[in-house]
Amino acid sequence: MKPTAPKRVLMLLENYPFPNDGRVRREALALTEAGYQVTVISQRKPPQLWYELYQGVHAYRYPAPPSLDGFAGYMVEYGYSMAAAFVLSLLVLLRHGFDVIHTHNPPDFFVAITMFYRLFGKKFIYDHHDLAPDMYLALYGDNGHRFIYHILRFFERLSLRQADHIIATNQSYKRLEMERGNISEAQITVVRNGPNLTRTRLVEPDAALQDKANTIIGYVGDMGRHDGVDYLLRALHHVVFDLGRTDFYCVIIGVGNAWADLKAQAVALELTPYVWFTGWVSDQDLLRYLSTADICVDPDPKNSFTDRSTMIKMTEYMALGKPIVAFDLTEHRASAQEACLYARPNDELDFARKLVELMDAPCRRETMGQFGRRRVITELAWHHAIPNLLSAYEKVIGLPH
Repeated sequence: MKPTAPKRVLMLLENYPFPNDGRVRREALALTEAGYQVTVISQRKPPQLWYELYQGVHAYRYPAPPSLDGFAGYMVEYGYSMAAAFVLSLLVLLRHGFDVIHTHNPPDFFVAITMFYRLFGKKFIYDHHDLAPDMYLALYGDNGHRFIYHILRFFERLSLRQADHIIATNQSYKRLEMERGNISEAQITVVRNGPNLTRTRLVEPDAALQDKANTIIGYVGDMGRHDGVDYLLRALHHVVFDLGRTDFYCVIIGVGNAWADLKAQAVALELTPYVWFTGWVSDQDLLRYLSTADICVDPDPKNSFTDRSTMIKMTEYMALGKPIVAFDLTEHRASAQEACLYARPNDELDFARKLVELMDAPCRRETMGQFGRRRVITELAWHHAIPNLLSAYEKVIGLPH
């Protein structure tokens, strides 16, 4: 349903350039299709332009912040990004105007910008992608600064309390938002992060990859220090050296700040004949490699961040009809149900055993893949989430100034 009068939305995004973030792209396009005027501010990844009209969405981009490690790097990145986003928001206000600010965390510091514009009657929708404090602990653990953790908790709570409405990615986030922010259930709408079936689809397998081994294992995703690819490599080491299986080949798709370390780890674990780090690949190559895979994996270890988070790779694997091996996490089960074989949390040897179990069970792999594909088509694909997104906006648009 289109709004009765044109409504203007400003989205703020920091950790990815637009339209590279799939969830933000899907939301922006859905709102545009529903009749909203949407503008997105994000960082820029060359050769992107500082401004373009992307499928009806106005995209403004600032140069990416410098990449620095540690506390200083954290402060420089987010301080710079907030200042750049605020300056561009003033330009957007003059050129296009906006009625609603829709922030995509992390970081939660965007709330400072929204509090300024709320003085002028602008509405605030907080799209809670990630549990930033929990993600910080997962990333740095005991090496992190407790001060930063408490700052992140403060801004998360401030965002929850200041928002006119909150978009949660799943029921676990919704429960946490109600607890941490003392938020009523009516202020929260769950908009799950599901694949777009026009983009995530089976294609012709890659013949060269298919010829590498009897079983092709596929992983796609970020390769940060908290994303669990190191767990996957240790599990594969168990497959070869403890379970005696060499009839597999694992394609590892993606990049991240741990990419070089992970490649070195694979060499140290004597996995060079069995793994391929592709680095960044095009969407076409990604679909071709995943379409070739017999088993897909999500090695995220269990912690307070991952256990509550919905990983888009899980539903993308399911959309392609692929059986999955993953650690037993709350939201993994909520998404995949019978499409996944669950290993004991953080137990790499059990992960290896589950891989071998599926390697030897092609009929079971087919059944699991079909179940996952049906579940995505009937419940989890992105088009099922769009009515909830539009419902959240209708609630906010209807609020008095």
